[in-house]
Amino acid sequence: MTKPWFKNYPENVAHEVDLNRYASLVDLFHQTTAKYKQQTAYSNFGAELTFEQVDELSRSFAAFLQGKLNIAKGERVALMCPNTLCFPVAMWGIIRVGAVQVNVNPMYTPRELAHQLNDAQVDTIIIFSPSTKMLADIIDKTNVKNIITVNLDDLINKGLPCTPVDERLTETISFTDALAQGENIELSEPTLCQADLLYLQYTGGTTGLSKGAMLSHGNLIANILQYQEFSKNHIDYGNDVVITAIPMYHIFALMANTLSYFTFGAKNVLVTNPRDMPSFVEVWKNTAATIFTGVNTLFNGLLHTPGFDHVDFSSLKLSIGGGAAVQQAVADKWQQVTGVKLQEGYGLSETSPILSLNFGATINDKKVYIPGIGVPLPNTDISIRDDLGNSVEQGESGELCAKGPQVMSGYWNNAEATAECMTSDGYFKTGDVAMLDEHGFFHIVDRKKDMINVSGFNVYPNEIEAEIAKMPGILESACIGVSDDKTGEAVKLFIVKEEPSITEQDVIEFCRQGLTGYKAPKHVVFIDEIPKSSVGKLLRRELR
Repeated sequence: MTKPWFKNYPENVAHEVDLNRYASLVDLFHQTTAKYKQQTAYSNFGAELTFEQVDELSRSFAAFLQGKLNIAKGERVALMCPNTLCFPVAMWGIIRVGAVQVNVNPMYTPRELAHQLNDAQVDTIIIFSPSTKMLADIIDKTNVKNIITVNLDDLINKGLPCTPVDERLTETISFTDALAQGENIELSEPTLCQADLLYLQYTGGTTGLSKGAMLSHGNLIANILQYQEFSKNHIDYGNDVVITAIPMYHIFALMANTLSYFTFGAKNVLVTNPRDMPSFVEVWKNTAATIFTGVNTLFNGLLHTPGFDHVDFSSLKLSIGGGAAVQQAVADKWQQVTGVKLQEGYGLSETSPILSLNFGATINDKKVYIPGIGVPLPNTDISIRDDLGNSVEQGESGELCAKGPQVMSGYWNNAEATAECMTSDGYFKTGDVAMLDEHGFFHIVDRKKDMINVSGFNVYPNEIEAEIAKMPGILESACIGVSDDKTGEAVKLFIVKEEPSITEQDVIEFCRQGLTGYKAPKHVVFIDEIPKSSVGKLLRRELR
């Protein structure tokens, strides 16, 4: 069946791909490590691991989990670690024993951590030592009995300092000791299939307590192969170099960087703390990166860091933005500085994550760039629907609903939430307002729950934030709706400014030049920092 977006596919890209190439992610892992043995798979603080070393070390870790901790197929194991060499080694070890990896943000508060560990029924955790304080605070409220601690210097051996393990946790084993013990233990890898559960990927919890999206081996294999087919003209097997600054526990970096580019034989250069922008720029200067994935705030932060504009970008050929809307002003500046267009992708934790990518549109037989989230990947269907579940006309806005092999089977132990997010004909309701334009190109308008209603008119924060991003002297902004006696709701804009002389009235007048009157902010507040998630997504709920 032909779709209005197929005309935008690169000529040699198939509309459907065979998803049965691998029986499980373990099958993919063994094929990849055998093919790229001596090449560098991951690099961090100048230390490197080859594909063969990742194979050997993850085998030892898997043997420790299986032989010492009796971890069996289907058991949940939490991994609470930033981007270090230990993350992929631990991950592949967990996967090779058939366990289910529960990805945990190392910046979680004790409350968030307790909820996730209890919800996922976890009794084994691999945890970054600076995060052990949070675990110690709530350990007696969980069933955790096995604690494996990761130090910043593990597998790097350069004497990097790290916060010690919280002294309240007495029964712990270090990651390096676990590897040493596992070296001498036999490993019996269980038989796995695509239907087996791989990850519990917890959603951000923007609407309350976070929920665990159940992602199978088949979900991730599908998304790797879909991305591989769609971006085939940008892949240089065995030669690509990828800077991985988005946390690997986040679904975007997990699928794209940690799994896909691993499969393609690329070298992943891991950035442990991307918030340290000067150090991050040094990584860029010392890396001939060919691929970079990021979020809008990360691109924006780099562009505002001294020295970034002096990096040699001659090897860079692909930059992909996701996780949140990429602002046009940021995309324009990125292209100006790096010479490479910023391509936007779209997806969610529940969809493994990529649903669509923007590699340009075809208009009158010419390839042109249109801002937006692009077109669905192969084997993926997107339907725009109204509040009653009916498809809307092309050009009209509605909720983006998606169907494809990358869509989760549901939320962990939460049948009610699963039923709420699926349509009767099997589409996942994303909660995002989108539209399909006349060129067969998709655009996100905003999150349904973030929409502001001013006198009956829908106002989308993304549009206002994108407009104010064009104003000189503004670093970043975030927009929310607040109660208003006259209009029901009014627009309130929080701004971080670089130019001290900018006033509230300057901002309002600038917005009125590019936006309809009712969209212009009624309130402007200048703050030092916009609250963000660990991935750099704006947390509007905290501003509320």
